[in-house]
Amino acid sequence: MISVESLTKHYGPFTAVDHVSFTAATGRVTGFLGPNGAGKSTSMRVMVGLTRASSGRVTIGGRDYRELVNPGLEVGVLLDASAQHAGRTGREILTIAQQTMGLPKAQVAETLARVGLTDDEAGRRVRDYSLGMRQRLGIATALIGDPEVLILDEPANGLDPAGIRWMRDLLRGFANDGGTVLLSSHLLHEIEVIADDIVVIGQGRIVAQGSKTELLAAAGTLVRTSDPAQTDRLARALHEASVVTTPIDGGLRVDAEPELVGETAHRAGVVLRELRPADGAGLEEMFLELTADTAREGAAA
Repeated sequence: MISVESLTKHYGPFTAVDHVSFTAATGRVTGFLGPNGAGKSTSMRVMVGLTRASSGRVTIGGRDYRELVNPGLEVGVLLDASAQHAGRTGREILTIAQQTMGLPKAQVAETLARVGLTDDEAGRRVRDYSLGMRQRLGIATALIGDPEVLILDEPANGLDPAGIRWMRDLLRGFANDGGTVLLSSHLLHEIEVIADDIVVIGQGRIVAQGSKTELLAAAGTLVRTSDPAQTDRLARALHEASVVTTPIDGGLRVDAEPELVGETAHRAGVVLRELRPADGAGLEEMFLELTADTAREGAAA
């Protein structure tokens, strides 16, 4: 597993990461969320030895990444799909990784097939790749050593819907087979679909963490009525019952169980059009609330 212990990184007077601690567990997918500039990429660079921490530590399977003799066989990394030699072919880039790790030549063709790159695509120069193809090649480089841990920064960026579904199935299968997956993404729905655990970071600090089920359970109840006047009446009735409500998309998000909301609506004579747990919109709302003081306008959209 990946263990992050009080990780801190200063750049002069600026603190990019501030005493961050969390664990990405074996056999689970951990989503790492935060606005632009929150400290996600810096944390991941420290994890794989590209940036030195000011204090704190990160261990992978109990060891520092820099202590690994042949790290590609233990940790697959994708931090920037565009950081590939534009003049080489996809097959050449993967062959370099194969030779560096001392793997059999057959591993190249097998890994290209695993990520869905055809022979024709593997023979093209990377400068002629779409962003989605570069993502597949980056994931192939991370996977070729058959590691037990994957650390991926925005792996779905540039993938079309079919590609996102493929990546989701790939990572879910990897975790189900006993691997550890840590991925960051601004695609909140994809994190909600695939992640078992979620870590939210803002201004370099952890603002929430836990299992997806635990965090979304705190999202409360989503309720919609037949018209705005009915919604206002329900909000007043809930307020009188000391229940907190938040306007959301033509309705209310209520910090209470659906049963209590339904009973309150019945007593107030309010006709409900929708009443359900708010987990469908829960991750986005939770993310926006937790990072409201740190996100640029529209950054989480």
